[in-house]
Amino acid sequence: MSNEPHIHIITTPDASWQTRAPGAEPVSAQVCNLRSRGRHPHAWEGFGGCFNEIGWDALLRLAPASRSSLLDGLFSEDGLHLDMGRLPMGASDYALSWHSYDETEGDLALNDFSIARDRERLFPFVHEALARRPDLRLFASPWSPPTWMKFPAAYNYGTFRMEPEYLASYADYFVRYVEACAVDGIHIGSVHPQNEPVADQKFPSCVWTGDELAEFIGGYLGPAMAARFPEVGVWLGTMNTADFENMFLPVLSDPRCSGILRGIGLQWDGKNVLQKLAAACPELPRWQTENECGDGLNTRAYAHGIFSLVSHYLSSGVNAYVYWNMALPPGGRSTWGWEQNSLAVVDGASGEWSWQPEYYVFKHLAHFVRPGDFPLQLDGMLAPCAVAFERAAGGHVLAIHNPQPQPVPLHAEIGGKEIVAKLEPDSFHTFVL
Repeated sequence: MSNEPHIHIITTPDASWQTRAPGAEPVSAQVCNLRSRGRHPHAWEGFGGCFNEIGWDALLRLAPASRSSLLDGLFSEDGLHLDMGRLPMGASDYALSWHSYDETEGDLALNDFSIARDRERLFPFVHEALARRPDLRLFASPWSPPTWMKFPAAYNYGTFRMEPEYLASYADYFVRYVEACAVDGIHIGSVHPQNEPVADQKFPSCVWTGDELAEFIGGYLGPAMAARFPEVGVWLGTMNTADFENMFLPVLSDPRCSGILRGIGLQWDGKNVLQKLAAACPELPRWQTENECGDGLNTRAYAHGIFSLVSHYLSSGVNAYVYWNMALPPGGRSTWGWEQNSLAVVDGASGEWSWQPEYYVFKHLAHFVRPGDFPLQLDGMLAPCAVAFERAAGGHVLAIHNPQPQPVPLHAEIGGKEIVAKLEPDSFHTFVL
């Protein structure tokens, strides 16, 4: 068994990203505390990030060369090399102001449908990403339908009007969105009917029951998309609940939905239903569709928590993981007052920007892993601290962190290869084997 990793990358508080020679630090012999035991069933589809208006507005405050450097760090081969991107359909909670694509009361025919605002305030961000990653996979979800399709008629809070004519019009709304994006060279690969359908929020939102989602997906959205864009997947997402019986089962058990659903998107409390979904529908891919958002302080402690979250999702069988805010101004404040973390902080006043701790968490993963690689199942004391992949091109990748204030010895067996190393306090590591 070989015990020499080809590459060992480490990030510590005083060194953002450095390569260490294999076996550079002696470690006393120990019992193996991490090992792989086979592949998860679904191939990896990618790491990604979400596009939003506040992020693009911040990037526009940089000089072109500086903005280009930041975008390279997100999407280029030398940076994160992100594989996926999420788009909001209308206003997200990080839009500059609330909006939809048709606010003409009662316009069931969608005669006034328009994505002109996206072309100005969001699509330039997407096009910059596509220029660096032409194969970037894109998916979309609304935070709120047009206000006149809801009760009460407001962007925040409320529920959808479940009359057949409104359901049919809303399904057409999705079709028109995919069509309009394609005209701009933005090809949507999948749609999710609602961002966080159990969240009754003061920002754009809409509450759906499981039965209502089954009716919309099976009776309207699925057939409408199949008739116009059969290549675009309809997913059950983005689900922020662990209530399998009342929110997932009505859709999964509906015969109309069984031939439509291409996968399940999960975020927030969705992390607590992964085991049930793996048992109920192992054939359906599952994505983590929005990384938990933080508090705008961008601390290393929170970054360690995010690494643990990635490990939890991957060990439970997801095959994609999507970050939330890729770039924000200092403090990360939304238009409705919540401060959140980001991969980069952009100070428009000074024209400077900087990577944050969570950027390095994802660089330890996304930089080395490609779609088509296979996540590995891990055992051992350090399994909750690690993720590993079998690479389609050959070899393996192990990423692991140590959030503790003291060093931790590592003795791992990954794909028949051995690693013996010391995990320094407050550190992130990648071993490429």
